[in-house]
Formats: sequence, structure tokens, C-alpha cells
Amino acid sequence: MKPTLIIMAAGMGSRYGGLKQLDGVGPKGETIMDFSIYDAIQGGFADVVFVVREKFRKEFEEKVASKFKGKVKYTIVTQEPDNLPEGFKPKAPREKPWGTGQAVLSAKDVIKRPFAVINSDDFYGRESFKVLSDYLNGIKEGEKGNFCMVGFSLKNTLSESGSVSRGICTVDKDGFLVKVEEHSNIRREEKKILGENLKGVEHSLEPSTPTSMNMWGFTSDYLEESDVLFREFLKQNIDEPKKEFYVPSVVSTMIQEGLATVRVLKTPSAWFGVTYKEDREKVVSKLREMTEDGTYPSPLF
Repeated sequence: MKPTLIIMAAGMGSRYGGLKQLDGVGPKGETIMDFSIYDAIQGGFADVVFVVREKFRKEFEEKVASKFKGKVKYTIVTQEPDNLPEGFKPKAPREKPWGTGQAVLSAKDVIKRPFAVINSDDFYGRESFKVLSDYLNGIKEGEKGNFCMVGFSLKNTLSESGSVSRGICTVDKDGFLVKVEEHSNIRREEKKILGENLKGVEHSLEPSTPTSMNMWGFTSDYLEESDVLFREFLKQNIDEPKKEFYVPSVVSTMIQEGLATVRVLKTPSAWFGVTYKEDREKVVSKLREMTEDGTYPSPLF
């Protein structure tokens, strides 16, 4: 059974400005998300679930989802700060949703098979979707805890316009994920790549280090365990306005508790995206080149 693709599109790009998920960067005004959907369907995914905010759902349907009608099966769900399990309510209203972990849980009622999760504003490349789809298609019915992650080489995930934050991965000798540690302020300085770990300690990073760009593959038991962990998270953080519940935290906990293994899949693709305004023209140029050389049709759909 072909897998489902969840696209997390509820965030606003604070550094870039505006709703960058709707920014037309392709030759015919396509969004980065359009290219991801094209690659996913070509690579073997059955359908798409969009996670958006209610306040721009109408605009999203008109500008993005409408082009897929009759071509790609899709569902739209919403992620809201007050969409919480029964019994949880913060003392003060919260403006932002609760992070990527809540985004995926927003789709739990429509997920019926193994599924993948990606960001809406990252370009992952055709090969990445193919290796992810092939892995998920190989999962046996009813199998639990068989997760995967597409690991990009760190050198292929940097921005020339400024520093970035990335999930730096530790992988064992058999190719399974041990942990993901968030690093910030990652940038090139001369011939080195430098970054800061969670304690704020700066150190150099190897260019080939496997890096998580939020491209995951899960069996459905992820959702069950994530729901339990989200409730535990809320017990401790319900009144913390800036705390967020992240997918990597769920994955790490399930690994530590022996509930899952995560195969790290290799991809030759180079990531790119619009982290800063200055990145936009580079993305436009790359997508134009890939269309002109025949990698993508024009228009996509």
C-alpha cells in the first residue's frame, strides 16, 4: 500500500517574512511545495495531507490546493494553539501552535497507512522522495516501530545568506539513528563549518555529518505514542508560551524506550530553501535551471 505524505505548512517564516509557503518561485509561479508534491507522487506516494492554520486555509485552498484537484488526492487539516487534548487549557491564550509534533498529530484522524512528514518550504529533491517511498512501501502490514529518516550531508543544507539551525544526527555502525541534537548558528567560516550545540558551546562540524531536515517516515504507532507524549509535555509546559513539542523529541524518546528504530536513508540530493530573503533569487535560478534541463515539466501540473 502506497504511503501518505504529510506536509507541515502551518508555520510563518519569521526571518523571511510573510507566508513563504505561498511564494511562487518556479518558472510558472510554482511553490517549493508544488515541486515536493510532484516528486512525491512520481516517487510512489499515494496522497497528501496538508497541515495549515485555519486563518489562511481559504487562501491556501485557492492558491495551492486547487491546482491539484483531479490530479493528486489530498486532505487539509488545521493546527491551532487551542487544539489540545481534553483537560488541557493554558491560563493565557497562546498565539503560535505547539510545534512540529502537534502538527503531525493534527493529521492523526486521516492517517491509515505508513506515512512521511516534510516541511512545506524545503526542497528535498526527487531522489530523497524515492528512497523514502521505497522504504515505506517495504513495511509489512501491522508492523510497528519501523521508522526512517532521510539524512542529508550537512554541507548540502547550509545557506549562503546567514546561519541556520539543524538537527545533527548520530548514527550507529549499522545505519540506525542514535540521536538528533539541535545545533544553531551553523555557518561556514573560511574552510570550516561551525555551529553551537544546545549548551551554547561552539565547535566545528564535519561537512558529511548526517543532518535531519524534518524528512521522516513512520508507521502508524508513532501517532499513538506521540499522543501520549504530548499529554505528558503539556502537563509540564501548558503555561509556557514559547515551549514547543517537536517530532525529533518523540523519535528520541521512542528510540530510548526501545519502541522504535530509525533507519537513516542516504540521498544524493542537495537541500535548498528560502531561509532568508536573499536566498529567494538563488532558489528561483535553481528551479529554472532544473526546468530548462528537463528535470521538471513546465507547468508541473
